Formats: sequence, C-alpha cells, structure tokens
Amino acid sequence: MDIQTRKIEFIQEFLKIQSEDLVLRLDKFLKKETSKVEVNQLKPFTVKELQNRISKSMKDSKAGKLTVSNELLSEVKQWH
Repeated sequence: MDIQTRKIEFIQEFLKIQSEDLVLRLDKFLKKETSKVEVNQLKPFTVKELQNRISKSMKDSKAGKLTVSNELLSEVKQWH
C-alpha cells in the first residue's frame, strides 16, 4: 500500500470519530510528531557557511540594507 492510499484510509477513519477528546488527542499527537520531524531535518551550518552568512550580513548592514525591528514586527503581524 502506498503512502497516498494510507493517508486516504487514515482520513476516512478519522472522519468517523465522534469523540472530541480523541480528536484533540490525535491533533496533539500529530503536532508533536510533526515538530519532531522538522527538528530532525535541521542541520547545523558548517563553519564556512556561517562565516559566509556573517560576511554577507555585515556587507548588507554597511550598505544600509536593514529592516527596522518595528517594521519587521508589523510585517509579521500581517502574515496571520
């Protein structure tokens, strides 16, 4: 059975659930497991990558390519 078929079967079973408590527990479990996968996919920068990012950031700063924190916060609020 391929993953798409498994997901469809899971969704069909999930839609049959009548217990709000069970839905909440499954939701919590899904979020917890999804965040674990995302964390495990992170990889640290190499020293060279980090040095390159620092160098680029310093050049951007000297060139005035900055975003004021208040502007950034306003922009982030609009994402939702």
